[in-house]
Amino acid sequence: MDLRKLKTLIDLVSESNISELEIAEADGKVRIVKASAQAAPAAAPAAHSAPVTFATPVERAAPEAAATPAPTGNVVKSPMVGTFYRSASPGSDPFIEIGSVVKVGDPICIIEAMKIMNEIEADAAGTIREILCENGQAVEFGQPLFVIE
Repeated sequence: MDLRKLKTLIDLVSESNISELEIAEADGKVRIVKASAQAAPAAAPAAHSAPVTFATPVERAAPEAAATPAPTGNVVKSPMVGTFYRSASPGSDPFIEIGSVVKVGDPICIIEAMKIMNEIEADAAGTIREILCENGQAVEFGQPLFVIE
């Protein structure tokens, strides 16, 4: 979908009474959601106090993170934001278990991002010592997934 068409759709949603629009075409899918008028005033005061609100949880989280020992070995990190899956399909066996021996390039999990299943491969040879995510868990870019020794 080209940029002009996308801008036209955004303008259409913002000027109309609809709150959400989803369009699927051969070259992609677009979903536009408009914030409600009631949410905007409530969000404005929160935006002004956001530095104070967000500073407190970060300060509390830092000591907990420091208390957790860093994993030893090669840590396989998520290359993208998405949903972590240990197997190719819901009924199939997981790619790996703790204690599995892997080679470089072996599939170790799948991360679903925007309805695309991305197979993640081992970037080092060794034995799986830890699985750091639960099946179906949302993961962030750079989040540790596995420890290989």
